Amino acid sequence: MTEATDDDAGTGIKVMVIDDSKTIRRTAETLLKREGYVVVTATDGYESLSKIADERPDIIFVDIMMPRLDGYQTCALIKNNREFRNTPVIMLSSKDGLFDKARGRIVGSEQYLTKPFTKDDLLGAIRRYVGEAPAGEA
Repeated sequence: MTEATDDDAGTGIKVMVIDDSKTIRRTAETLLKREGYVVVTATDGYESLSKIADERPDIIFVDIMMPRLDGYQTCALIKNNREFRNTPVIMLSSKDGLFDKARGRIVGSEQYLTKPFTKDDLLGAIRRYVGEAPAGEA
């Protein structure tokens, strides 16, 4: 269970960030918490699976290039689970190739963001797929 702090008193929208880069996880977490989102992080696909079941995020950002279970495999597992198949999954990658984007679509991702992503990229994806603006921006 994630503890609520004053920072996440806003929306109640839970965002998961799965990335093996501590810098990316921290950056995304800081940006999103500042905007009033509850943030859950995982270092790879394996760790994320149990956290997804426990935390039930409203939207998931997943890096493609990770050890053990990559972003494509992680997305496919999420989308093949009846309970979580409607949870939006946004792929994150430093690769910007057509093949990578197509492969992301094939495994069921809603969108593909190229690193380095901006705060507006993250917030835009959340608004597009979760449909709620943070408190104070409605």
